Amino acid sequence: MENPCEIIESGVVYKIGEFKGKEVFYDFPLMLEYLQVKGKLLFGKEFRLYKKDEKLLFKLCNYIIADKEKCQKFDIDPAKGILLTGPVGCGKTSFLKLLRYLVPHQKEYQVIPCRNIAFAFHHLGYKTIEDYGNNSYLCFDDLGVEPAGRFYGQDCNVMGEILLSRYELFLNHKIRTHATTNLDSDELEERYGSRVKSRMRQLFNLVSFDEKTVDKRK
Repeated sequence: MENPCEIIESGVVYKIGEFKGKEVFYDFPLMLEYLQVKGKLLFGKEFRLYKKDEKLLFKLCNYIIADKEKCQKFDIDPAKGILLTGPVGCGKTSFLKLLRYLVPHQKEYQVIPCRNIAFAFHHLGYKTIEDYGNNSYLCFDDLGVEPAGRFYGQDCNVMGEILLSRYELFLNHKIRTHATTNLDSDELEERYGSRVKSRMRQLFNLVSFDEKTVDKRK
C-alpha cells in the first residue's frame, strides 16, 4: 500500500505526516511546506503562502484530509463540498487547485471556470447542463460572475440549473461539489434565486477569506 503521507514531486519525496499501521497522522507545518513547493511548480516561482492565511488554510487542510475532530471544531461537514468566498485576487482558486494534491489517494476534482461553462452553453445548449450534472468531481471557479446563458434565443441560468443537478447528485450518490465566488449571500440569491441558494446551504460548507484580504496578484 502506498504511504498517503509521502508525495513525490520531480523525484523528491515530501513527507506531510506519519503513517502508523492503519492510521495517518498529518503534520500541518509539513503540509504547508509541500503546498509552498507545489504552488511554485503550478503557478510560478513568485507564488508564496502568506502567514495571515494560515488559519484559513489549516481549516481547509483538515477538511481535505477529513480530520473528523478538527472538522467538528470548525463546524465543517466532511461529506459536503467547500464554497470558498473572498475578495478578488485573495487566492481562492489557487488554494482549491492546491488542496487536491494533499490527498493523491483520493479521486481528484477538476477546477472549471464558470464563464467557460456559460460559453459552452452558447454553443452546445442544454447538453452542457447534462455534462456538468454527471458523476464527475468538480470545482466551479468564479461562481456568479459568468455571463447569462442563451441558446437559440432562449435564456437559461446555466450555473443555477447545474447546481440543482449537483445537489441531486449529492443527495443520491454523495458526490461533493466545490466552488469559489466573490459574491456574498445576498448577491448569490439575487443571481440564482432562493431555491438554488437553499440547495447551496446543503451542498456546501461556507469558508471565507477575511473581506479585507488584499489582491495578491497586484
